[in-house]
Amino acid sequence: MTQTAEGTASSSGDTVGMAHMVRPGEVDISHGAILYVEGVTVSFDGFKALNKLSLAIDAGELRCIIGPNGAGKTTMMDVITGKTQPDAGTVFFGQTIDLLKMSEPEIAHAGIGRKFQKPTVFESHTVFENLELAMKMDKGVWSSLRYRISAEQRDRIAETLEHIQLESRAGIAAGLLSHGQKQWLEIGMLLMQDPKLLMLDEPVAGMTDAETERTAELFLSLAGRHSLIVVEHDMDFVSSIARKVTVLHEGRVLAEGPMDVIQNDERVIEVYLGR
Repeated sequence: MTQTAEGTASSSGDTVGMAHMVRPGEVDISHGAILYVEGVTVSFDGFKALNKLSLAIDAGELRCIIGPNGAGKTTMMDVITGKTQPDAGTVFFGQTIDLLKMSEPEIAHAGIGRKFQKPTVFESHTVFENLELAMKMDKGVWSSLRYRISAEQRDRIAETLEHIQLESRAGIAAGLLSHGQKQWLEIGMLLMQDPKLLMLDEPVAGMTDAETERTAELFLSLAGRHSLIVVEHDMDFVSSIARKVTVLHEGRVLAEGPMDVIQNDERVIEVYLGR
């Protein structure tokens, strides 16, 4: 039996972990997780926004993060996406990509997409054009001048439009969309960048009940093909999509587990859910 960097080869020639051999630009998920946050501390003027925070997100997982205001949810996302450097701790994307050594654009290019609460779309451009502009491509001056959309790219946009249920809105200006539709369009723009991990901050805030239900369906359809971290205060929405919930309080994990367990956790009831 021989041991390699990629896995353990048996005497029969089979290799454990060979399916996870990582090519350049890919994320090594050979141990099952796509994101590791270990012992992360962030202080602002003496206040610890994060206090030795540790959590792991599995590949293909849909994880909901909840907690009271000031619990550290936004700071956590800022650290993961390179906006904030922690005082201590480590953050790895897969087994080998050290996010703390990368810039925000490099992290986005590596496959982490973040959506803020307020939708940001190009309102004067059509829905189709928004998705086209979001595609991963060389956006240098000469490349842009010579650019012509390919049939493959059109197919990809059409597939994304169908996924976010905006096929009938493809030709209208994004500014004419409802609030919920703008949120879906921005999620579609993230999907055009082929992210491996999507981070979504209060995605259903301001949505109608019907839009919220449709968003739940969208997120459930994305799980498995992508990993998702959803930060949300709407507990009905969280209950509709959650498989595993992490509760943050005072910058660290207070509780973690299935939604029914979290809802009956006395500590969570006391600091967040109430009775």
